[in-house]
Amino acid sequence: MLNYAGTPPLVAMAETDSRQLIAAELRSLIARIEISMRLIDATMEPDDDSAISSAISGSIEVVVLDDVTPRFATASAALNTCRAELSHALQMLSESGNAA
Repeated sequence: MLNYAGTPPLVAMAETDSRQLIAAELRSLIARIEISMRLIDATMEPDDDSAISSAISGSIEVVVLDDVTPRFATASAALNTCRAELSHALQMLSESGNAA
């Protein structure tokens, strides 16, 4: 997490410039969230589907214990909500000044 405690306050700037900076930051956050979501999706995909299907076809009962996938799914859902809210904020910002 970034620490902005030592960062000096922004010098007064034109409203349009500040909206553009905020819009750029929102776009950056959305892009980082999408990268995280792709990483989670890639982690949840099985490495070799053929190994799973051959194991299932050769036995009557197969039990797969997976306690990680629900956490990944929950994290992915939370990131999706964050992305939607940031997109909404970006839309509101662009409507208020056409900066985005």
